[in-house]
Amino acid sequence: MRHPSYMIAFFLVALVWNMCNLAQAQEDEQLKYYRQTLRPILKQHCYSCHNEPDKKGGLNLERFDFIVGIIKNGPTWVNVVDQIRSGEMPPSVKPPIPADEKKTLIEGIEAILDSALSEPDPGQVVLRRLSNREYRYTVLDVLGVDFDTRAFFPADASGGEGFDNQAKVLYITPLLMERYFAASDSIVTKLSRDAHLWSPIRGASFPPSGWQKMRLQWSSFVQSVSVWTSAARSAAAKTLYPLALRAYRRPLDNNEKVQLMDIFTEVYEKASGSTSARFDLGIQESIKYMLVSPHFLYRREEEQPVSHPYPVSNFELASRLSYFLWSSGPDDALLDAAYREDLHDPSVMRKHIVRMLADPKSRRLAESFASQWLEIDDLLDVHEVDVALFPEFSLSLRKAMYDEAVSFVHHVFTERRNLLDLIDSDYTFLNQSLAAHYGLNGVEGDELRLVALNNRTRGGVLGLGSVLTMTSFPTRTSPVNRGKWVLEQLLGTPPPPPPADVPELEEQASNEAEPTLGQSNIRDLLLKHRESPACFQCHQRMDPLGIGLENFDAIGRWRDTYGVEPVDAFGELANGVQFNGPAELKQILLTRKALFARNFSRKMLSFALGRSIRFQDKRTVDALTNTLLDTDFDSVAFIQAVASSYPFRYKKSDPDIETEAP
Repeated sequence: MRHPSYMIAFFLVALVWNMCNLAQAQEDEQLKYYRQTLRPILKQHCYSCHNEPDKKGGLNLERFDFIVGIIKNGPTWVNVVDQIRSGEMPPSVKPPIPADEKKTLIEGIEAILDSALSEPDPGQVVLRRLSNREYRYTVLDVLGVDFDTRAFFPADASGGEGFDNQAKVLYITPLLMERYFAASDSIVTKLSRDAHLWSPIRGASFPPSGWQKMRLQWSSFVQSVSVWTSAARSAAAKTLYPLALRAYRRPLDNNEKVQLMDIFTEVYEKASGSTSARFDLGIQESIKYMLVSPHFLYRREEEQPVSHPYPVSNFELASRLSYFLWSSGPDDALLDAAYREDLHDPSVMRKHIVRMLADPKSRRLAESFASQWLEIDDLLDVHEVDVALFPEFSLSLRKAMYDEAVSFVHHVFTERRNLLDLIDSDYTFLNQSLAAHYGLNGVEGDELRLVALNNRTRGGVLGLGSVLTMTSFPTRTSPVNRGKWVLEQLLGTPPPPPPADVPELEEQASNEAEPTLGQSNIRDLLLKHRESPACFQCHQRMDPLGIGLENFDAIGRWRDTYGVEPVDAFGELANGVQFNGPAELKQILLTRKALFARNFSRKMLSFALGRSIRFQDKRTVDALTNTLLDTDFDSVAFIQAVASSYPFRYKKSDPDIETEAP
């Protein structure tokens, strides 16, 4: 009789064998379905353009013979499905796909893609430094010093979905490290000179009597140097450890405490002057050490030696949440929750999200996310406007436009709680100068405030002066730029790059100035540009959207004429839908909620994770999209869904580190 262990081994081998055979059978059935059902539909409606010789839009669908090729190129096929679902493809000049075939094609391709996502994959977490924005707000929250990183550090690059908090672009160069050392000197100097900032830090060491009373107690009697040093070290620890906890976003280990105390003691014992001056100098040098420490400059997460995904620690989750919503480290309430190890509890997480969104620091989410999503981050100091043509475009007007966008998005996130207001709203935020610029009356004063609009032409992000200016040329509007912006930033259906041998539209227009470039001239230029077959398909999608915004000039003012010639903002989309002007255009965009929801989900998830969105994130993006659609675009429910998502709460170790035995 065989030993029972042999029987168990035989059973396991048989089970694995059966599972492999079952998986192979399922794969064979899938391939059969693709070749017999899906591919004939693609051949009839897609291959005439997307083949090897033509490759319209840089895409050759004809080459995909096997399921593995579709899965390997998952992002491409996700985009194909989105284009078919939205009606963008086939173009209006081609016969449409019958409804039943369209449904079969979409569901069939999605089933193939979903089969590759059976095992959840949260992705790896790459060590990354604080972005300039995160550095500024972390210093502000820990030390109370508002340090101008924009003027002091080189600008951060953008990565992923267009955000500057992406790990792959946040590295430290020797020059930047030098600037960090200089910044620490500047911050501590400002801290020590400002009694309002410095007193709580050094006074916090001696509650409740404070620093001055302790100094008097010390001077009332004579002690040995060693006793003085011991008392100073004890007081310094009470000051530095809480600061380091906030700066490092986690509790200190013993070695880190020793390092801080060694730095303080060395400075304290070698410095000259009074006891209080020596103590202050020791604290200052210790804070400088914190500010250039990798534990402060980098957002680092511990990796476990395992090959499977695992939850991030409570302190890591606290940092993820605080940098997502506040662009800064966790506050005391979040750190307390991390200490109690209950931040992974959904109810606790929701409570903190509601609390943090109600805090004034949540405006940073609107500033950090919206300024980059809307592509207005360079409005204040980079974007050029022809001052000869637009002398009224002052720095104060730029600032008001930028603040309007941030205030508007913040209000949508925290008060209105309806993200569809981003497409169309009956309100915005104005001060007197910006209202006058828009041709609106009844607004007085320099402070921005919520203003109700009496029509639907201005509301939503398409009516923001900042967006309209950043999508224009220095001398005139650009329907192509604006149409492309709508496709990319709102709908998530960007056109492919233009062919290398086709001149840009602005070259054809030479340097025509706004007052002399009439609507007929613009339409003629666009029509001429679309004569090339290589340009027609993309410009058919972009141009009408931009033409619909032509009532707004190059700096966001409303206009009815180009000089004496009336503005004609009539447009017809590739699917034959017609509209006239921005109000009707926005109503059309509201019919494409699913596209907007998916694109917004991708953008927000990328911002929250600090990395690019991969094909493996498809299920998370799908779930976030459904959250928006199911909750009528409730912003708080959506943000909670992002923070509760699998890749936000889990991670995977770098495969190069030692992993557990199989």
